[in-house]
Amino acid sequence: VTKFILLGFESMDWESRTFLCALLSSAYTGTLAGNLCIVWAVLRDPRLQRLPMYILLGNFSWLEISYVTTTVPRMLSDLVSPRVPISFPACFMQFYFFLSMGATECLFLAAMALDRYLAICHPLRYPVLMSPHSCWVLASSCWLIGFLWFIVPVTLISQLSFCGTNTLDHFVCDPAPLLAASCTPAPQAEHSCYALSSLIIFATILFILASYGLVIRAVLRLPAGAGRHKAFSTCSSHLAVVGLFYGSGMVNYVNPAASGASGKVVTLFYTVGTPLLNPLIYSLRNKEMKEALKRTL
Repeated sequence: VTKFILLGFESMDWESRTFLCALLSSAYTGTLAGNLCIVWAVLRDPRLQRLPMYILLGNFSWLEISYVTTTVPRMLSDLVSPRVPISFPACFMQFYFFLSMGATECLFLAAMALDRYLAICHPLRYPVLMSPHSCWVLASSCWLIGFLWFIVPVTLISQLSFCGTNTLDHFVCDPAPLLAASCTPAPQAEHSCYALSSLIIFATILFILASYGLVIRAVLRLPAGAGRHKAFSTCSSHLAVVGLFYGSGMVNYVNPAASGASGKVVTLFYTVGTPLLNPLIYSLRNKEMKEALKRTL
């Protein structure tokens, strides 16, 4: 096999595919616009460039732009022209970047939780612990670890024999359809992929929940007022993003049996839905970000 055919939503009729294509195009445009605005505001506003929260936020928004661009353009192409093959190298490049950016997103969400914990629980030491230099080191570490995390399983799966069918019952090159298309059992590749997925998902979500548990405990000790309300508002926004991303990601990558139509819907949600909602529920609700956007735009 030198090429794969992504079946995607081939079973849908033409009208449904047209509607889905229009919906995904709108979501993709909205994701690019919202996240590009955040990146632009951080790059153009010197004040935001000195604040760790916005350094991480700018990196996170750029990650979301890259994440959707890895999958959505190909998805739209397959909706308009079904059964156009994707080459073996292109499929595995998409597979690698898709998994790597998902791992990087987990790490950035954990880094944002750490930032909020230090800002609220250790306000006097916060400028030293999260200086701009330290924040850039943290952001660089998230990118590096995320892109190294899945190299082994991707390499193992790419070396399998694909001598039978070349059709993948998905709209993206993902572990489950690739393993299903292999004509030889691959327990080592499968176990390594799902073990690494489970490890990064559970390790980061436990870190996030522990950080926010300490934040909530510290906030509850504050006198009721604007400070408590602001802290809870920031935390609730971040936790909403965490819940959306992890809730859908666990279904696919912690449970190897997730496949078929349900797997496609879940993948569609965290591939397109969460990057679209992130700037709305996390960034654009922020007063400083809205003021920066007004100044720069």
